[in-house]
Amino acid sequence: MTDAKQVNPAALGLGGFALTTFILNVVNAGLISADNLGMVLPVGIFYGGLAQFCAGMWEFKRGDTFGATCFTSFGAFWMGMAVMVLLENTGVISPVPREGMTVLFIAWGIFTAYATVASLKVNKAVTSIFVTLVILFCLLAAGEWNGTVHKIAGYEGILCALIAWYTSAAVLINTLFGRDVLPLGRAK
Repeated sequence: MTDAKQVNPAALGLGGFALTTFILNVVNAGLISADNLGMVLPVGIFYGGLAQFCAGMWEFKRGDTFGATCFTSFGAFWMGMAVMVLLENTGVISPVPREGMTVLFIAWGIFTAYATVASLKVNKAVTSIFVTLVILFCLLAAGEWNGTVHKIAGYEGILCALIAWYTSAAVLINTLFGRDVLPLGRAK
Protein backbone atom coordinates (compact mmCIF):
# COMPACT_ATOMS: atom_id res chain seq x y z
CA MET A 1 0.00 0.00 0.00
CA THR A 2 1.31 3.47 0.83
CA ASP A 3 3.36 5.09 3.57
CA ALA A 4 1.10 6.22 6.45
CA LYS A 5 2.74 9.67 6.38
CA GLN A 6 1.11 10.26 2.99
CA VAL A 7 -2.47 9.65 4.12
CA ASN A 8 -4.75 12.59 3.35
CA PRO A 9 -8.44 12.03 4.13
CA ALA A 10 -9.44 15.01 1.96
CA ALA A 11 -9.42 12.80 -1.16
CA LEU A 12 -12.07 10.57 0.43
CA GLY A 13 -14.14 13.43 1.82
CA LEU A 14 -14.14 15.32 -1.47
CA GLY A 15 -14.95 12.14 -3.39
CA GLY A 16 -17.94 11.40 -1.17
CA PHE A 17 -19.16 14.96 -1.48
CA ALA A 18 -18.66 15.02 -5.27
CA LEU A 19 -20.39 11.75 -6.09
CA THR A 20 -23.42 12.37 -3.89
CA THR A 21 -23.76 15.96 -5.08
CA PHE A 22 -23.48 14.82 -8.69
CA ILE A 23 -26.13 12.11 -8.63
CA LEU A 24 -28.65 14.25 -6.74
CA ASN A 25 -28.18 17.18 -9.08
CA VAL A 26 -28.46 15.07 -12.22
CA VAL A 27 -31.98 14.40 -10.92
CA ASN A 28 -32.52 18.06 -9.93
CA ALA A 29 -31.47 19.20 -13.42
CA GLY A 30 -34.05 16.85 -14.92
CA LEU A 31 -31.44 14.84 -16.81
CA ILE A 32 -32.94 11.67 -15.33
CA SER A 33 -36.33 11.04 -13.76
CA ALA A 34 -37.05 11.87 -10.13
CA ASP A 35 -37.92 8.16 -9.85
CA ASN A 36 -34.14 7.69 -9.50
CA LEU A 37 -33.96 9.60 -6.20
CA GLY A 38 -33.87 6.28 -4.35
CA MET A 39 -30.27 5.79 -5.49
CA VAL A 40 -29.26 8.98 -3.69
CA LEU A 41 -30.35 7.74 -0.25
CA PRO A 42 -27.82 4.93 0.35
CA VAL A 43 -25.05 6.94 -1.27
CA GLY A 44 -26.03 9.95 0.84
CA ILE A 45 -25.95 7.92 4.02
CA PHE A 46 -22.74 6.00 3.40
CA TYR A 47 -20.43 7.79 0.94
CA GLY A 48 -21.55 11.41 1.08
CA GLY A 49 -22.48 10.97 4.72
CA LEU A 50 -20.50 8.44 6.74
CA ALA A 51 -17.31 8.38 4.63
CA GLN A 52 -17.19 12.18 4.51
CA PHE A 53 -17.92 12.38 8.25
CA CYS A 54 -15.05 9.96 8.91
CA ALA A 55 -12.77 12.05 6.69
CA GLY A 56 -13.65 14.99 8.92
CA MET A 57 -12.77 13.02 12.04
CA TRP A 58 -9.42 12.06 10.50
CA GLU A 59 -8.82 15.72 9.64
CA PHE A 60 -9.31 16.51 13.35
CA LYS A 61 -6.54 14.00 14.08
CA ARG A 62 -4.30 15.75 11.53
CA GLY A 63 -5.02 19.14 13.12
CA ASP A 64 -6.79 20.55 10.04
CA THR A 65 -9.58 22.73 11.41
CA PHE A 66 -11.00 23.56 7.98
CA GLY A 67 -11.13 19.96 6.73
CA ALA A 68 -12.41 18.69 10.07
CA THR A 69 -15.19 21.24 10.27
CA CYS A 70 -16.30 21.06 6.65
CA PHE A 71 -16.10 17.31 6.05
CA THR A 72 -17.80 16.50 9.36
CA SER A 73 -20.49 19.11 8.74
CA PHE A 74 -21.26 18.09 5.16
CA GLY A 75 -21.10 14.41 6.08
CA ALA A 76 -23.76 15.13 8.69
CA PHE A 77 -25.69 17.17 6.10
CA TRP A 78 -25.86 14.23 3.69
CA MET A 79 -26.80 11.73 6.39
CA GLY A 80 -29.46 14.11 7.69
CA MET A 81 -30.94 14.78 4.26
CA ALA A 82 -31.06 11.07 3.41
CA VAL A 83 -32.64 10.13 6.74
CA MET A 84 -35.17 12.95 6.39
CA VAL A 85 -36.26 11.64 2.97
CA LEU A 86 -36.41 8.06 4.30
CA LEU A 87 -38.58 9.16 7.23
CA GLU A 88 -40.84 11.15 4.91
CA ASN A 89 -41.16 8.29 2.42
CA THR A 90 -42.04 5.77 5.13
CA GLY A 91 -44.63 8.07 6.72
CA VAL A 92 -42.74 8.46 10.00
CA ILE A 93 -42.71 12.23 9.53
CA SER A 94 -44.76 14.48 7.28
CA PRO A 95 -42.97 15.87 4.23
CA VAL A 96 -41.10 19.05 5.13
CA PRO A 97 -42.97 22.01 3.58
CA ARG A 98 -41.08 24.17 1.11
CA GLU A 99 -40.85 26.95 3.70
CA GLY A 100 -38.91 24.58 5.93
CA MET A 101 -36.66 23.41 3.10
CA THR A 102 -36.01 27.04 2.16
CA VAL A 103 -34.89 27.82 5.71
CA LEU A 104 -32.73 24.68 5.75
CA PHE A 105 -30.99 25.63 2.50
CA ILE A 106 -30.49 29.22 3.67
CA ALA A 107 -28.97 27.99 6.94
CA TRP A 108 -26.55 25.71 5.08
CA GLY A 109 -25.80 28.59 2.73
CA ILE A 110 -24.78 30.75 5.70
CA PHE A 111 -22.44 28.05 7.02
CA THR A 112 -21.02 27.56 3.53
CA ALA A 113 -20.52 31.32 3.06
CA TYR A 114 -18.23 31.66 6.07
CA ALA A 115 -16.50 28.40 5.17
CA THR A 116 -15.89 29.97 1.75
CA VAL A 117 -14.03 32.83 3.43
CA ALA A 118 -11.91 30.30 5.33
CA SER A 119 -11.29 28.34 2.11
CA LEU A 120 -9.33 31.29 0.75
CA LYS A 121 -6.46 30.03 2.94
CA VAL A 122 -6.63 26.48 1.49
CA ASN A 123 -6.32 26.60 -2.31
CA LYS A 124 -8.18 27.90 -5.35
CA ALA A 125 -9.78 24.54 -6.15
CA VAL A 126 -11.35 24.26 -2.69
CA THR A 127 -12.46 27.90 -2.87
CA SER A 128 -14.11 27.14 -6.23
CA ILE A 129 -16.03 24.27 -4.64
CA PHE A 130 -17.28 26.51 -1.85
CA VAL A 131 -18.21 29.43 -4.11
CA THR A 132 -20.28 27.11 -6.30
CA LEU A 133 -21.78 25.51 -3.20
CA VAL A 134 -22.95 28.86 -1.80
CA ILE A 135 -24.59 29.55 -5.16
CA LEU A 136 -26.12 26.06 -5.09
CA PHE A 137 -27.71 26.57 -1.67
CA CYS A 138 -29.12 29.95 -2.79
CA LEU A 139 -30.57 28.37 -5.92
CA LEU A 140 -31.98 25.41 -3.98
CA ALA A 141 -33.69 27.81 -1.55
CA ALA A 142 -35.19 29.79 -4.44
CA GLY A 143 -35.91 26.57 -6.32
CA GLU A 144 -38.33 25.50 -3.62
CA TRP A 145 -40.62 28.18 -5.08
CA ASN A 146 -39.78 27.95 -8.79
CA GLY A 147 -39.26 24.79 -10.84
CA THR A 148 -37.04 26.50 -13.41
CA VAL A 149 -34.68 27.77 -10.70
CA HIS A 150 -34.64 24.26 -9.19
CA LYS A 151 -33.53 22.87 -12.55
CA ILE A 152 -30.83 25.56 -12.85
CA ALA A 153 -29.69 24.58 -9.34
CA GLY A 154 -29.26 21.04 -10.64
CA TYR A 155 -26.87 22.14 -13.37
CA GLU A 156 -24.98 24.36 -10.95
CA GLY A 157 -24.75 21.42 -8.52
CA ILE A 158 -23.26 19.27 -11.27
CA LEU A 159 -20.60 21.96 -11.81
CA CYS A 160 -19.87 22.00 -8.06
CA ALA A 161 -19.56 18.20 -8.06
CA LEU A 162 -17.18 18.20 -11.03
CA ILE A 163 -14.91 20.72 -9.32
CA ALA A 164 -14.99 18.61 -6.14
CA TRP A 165 -14.12 15.47 -8.13
CA TYR A 166 -11.20 17.23 -9.77
CA THR A 167 -10.00 18.39 -6.35
CA SER A 168 -10.38 14.88 -4.91
CA ALA A 169 -8.40 13.45 -7.81
CA ALA A 170 -5.71 16.11 -7.38
CA VAL A 171 -5.34 15.41 -3.65
CA LEU A 172 -5.15 11.65 -4.25
CA ILE A 173 -2.77 11.78 -7.21
CA ASN A 174 -0.57 14.61 -5.91
CA THR A 175 -0.23 12.93 -2.51
CA LEU A 176 0.79 9.60 -4.00
CA PHE A 177 3.16 11.11 -6.57
CA GLY A 178 4.66 13.45 -3.98
CA ARG A 179 4.35 16.43 -6.35
CA ASP A 180 1.73 18.56 -8.09
CA VAL A 181 0.48 16.51 -11.03
CA LEU A 182 -2.94 18.20 -11.02
CA PRO A 183 -2.70 21.85 -9.92
CA LEU A 184 -4.94 23.08 -7.12
CA GLY A 185 -3.95 26.75 -7.25
CA ARG A 186 -2.04 28.02 -4.27
CA ALA A 187 -3.85 30.10 -1.67
CA LYS A 188 -2.72 33.70 -1.40
